[in-house]
Amino acid sequence: MLLNIFGFLNLSFADIVDILMVAALIYFVFRWIRGSSAMNIFLAIILLFVLRVVVAAFNMKLMSAILGTFIDVGVLALIIIFQPEVRHFLMRLGSRYGVARKGKAFLARLLGNKEQKMGNETVNEIAEACRSMSAAKTGALIVLPRKDSLEYIAETGDEVDAKVSRRLIMNIFFKNSPLHDGAMIIERDRIAAARCTLPITQRTNIPPSYGMRHKAAIGITEETDADVIVVSEETGGISFVRGGELTRIGNINELKLQLGSGVDSLEEKS
Repeated sequence: MLLNIFGFLNLSFADIVDILMVAALIYFVFRWIRGSSAMNIFLAIILLFVLRVVVAAFNMKLMSAILGTFIDVGVLALIIIFQPEVRHFLMRLGSRYGVARKGKAFLARLLGNKEQKMGNETVNEIAEACRSMSAAKTGALIVLPRKDSLEYIAETGDEVDAKVSRRLIMNIFFKNSPLHDGAMIIERDRIAAARCTLPITQRTNIPPSYGMRHKAAIGITEETDADVIVVSEETGGISFVRGGELTRIGNINELKLQLGSGVDSLEEKS
């Protein structure tokens, strides 16, 4: 019978689990790439794989070998072509499921990664710069790394490596400055880079009043443990983003309190 050819009559518990796992994998991949240009390519790969299973069941050795080689090379080519999307997916997978917070903290201690903290003077300079830019409705996007490295983000912009000062921050984000378009990265007490490109969040429930700066801020905080300050160019409003959640800042003291979690333990509450 046809069922005997495909070996569907002798199902073990392991076979059932295997089928369910493959079905779940296909479902999650479909959800990930739904609506993107990779959807048609993924469907073509699934069809080729099914065809390979059919020809293998009929013991067509030559055709099976050709299809196997084509699929193997094709998957490698897709990884190269869609490298940014693959990296984005793996980073989100690792931050959400693969590494729990306690496990992440243990790994950070094992590798010697310490949380990047700022001094009180740096916090004050950033807050005062944001106050002035808010009053002048100067758009700004400031990223404050914690434990996760943002070297790959810094590489998309221009290296600055300068001490944090309100005047320098304001000059960088001045609308006629060549470095104003993009994000600034502040590591500890120094401006590491400017004009950096951040990943945009894929969430569809973002209020329409939020622009690309806010979506970029949410995107980077979804992928890493960094904090982000956003100054709106349209309204002058200040927002603080952590863990993908955006908080509107009512006054500059609220911003200092938010940034205070990054101060050297508030200098042990001295």
